[in-house]
Amino acid sequence: MHVSGIFRSAALLLPLLPAAQAQTQQPANPPLPAIHQLMQEVHEHQKKLERVIENYTFSASEIVQELDSKGKVTKTESRELEEFFVNGHQIGRVVKRDGKPLSDQDLQKETERVTKAVEKAEKPKPEDGKEDQGISLSKILDAADVRNPRRELYRGRPTLVFDFVGRKDLKAHGTSEDVSKKLQGTVWIDEADRIVSHLDVSLNDNFHVGGGLLANIEKGSNFHFDQAPVNGEVWLQTGVDATVTARFLLVKGIRQHVVERDFDYKRFRVETQQVKDAKAVPEKSK
Repeated sequence: MHVSGIFRSAALLLPLLPAAQAQTQQPANPPLPAIHQLMQEVHEHQKKLERVIENYTFSASEIVQELDSKGKVTKTESRELEEFFVNGHQIGRVVKRDGKPLSDQDLQKETERVTKAVEKAEKPKPEDGKEDQGISLSKILDAADVRNPRRELYRGRPTLVFDFVGRKDLKAHGTSEDVSKKLQGTVWIDEADRIVSHLDVSLNDNFHVGGGLLANIEKGSNFHFDQAPVNGEVWLQTGVDATVTARFLLVKGIRQHVVERDFDYKRFRVETQQVKDAKAVPEKSK
């Protein structure tokens, strides 16, 4: 999903400060930083993280609930995936559905699907630009007009909190930036590390894909993102919670609640001879 969409060198990894240290270095009631400068720092840090994550594999668990018009759950499905990146494209290999490993037949189909995705990512066509790979936090921040700054403790750390709305005057390049203009919400920024730790966002207008012929995502659809320090190295996405109401091809309407949890991050290198099988090899410790 990675509504998602959704994320290279050790020099890019941001140093993490212990929570206690971050607190003791702060005056009792420090003034809030200049919003414009702060958001520039946060935006640049987030862009770096979205490049750094391409050096990682990770596991993801997804639960998808189909909802009726009253919000009652009518169907629940789950799957577990192994996620990795090829040439900036996130690819997920399904390893379990509804708690059960794939059958031999389904495993073969999944391997074929992943292999094709890897081959496409390795040799992208000009029309397969990265701008529409998914909504990322950096793109949301780029389109955000922030207001109402305040300071809160979040997970025991000093956090700067802002409300925001998408900038209508932003020139969009691709679907993901276009939809970012129609978002509003609240962002929690870790004050010490200048990184988004939590984001609540919703659509404040209907969003049409393909002029509404392909899909129409309805106003009120909402998303919640979480990031946290991982492996004592860097902040990475740890979860997404979304409720989406949409209509596809002018006919099929759906309402879904999706919960994704991301975990077990490992740095990796991709072996050339293994690309066809799309296997990521954990980096050996030095």
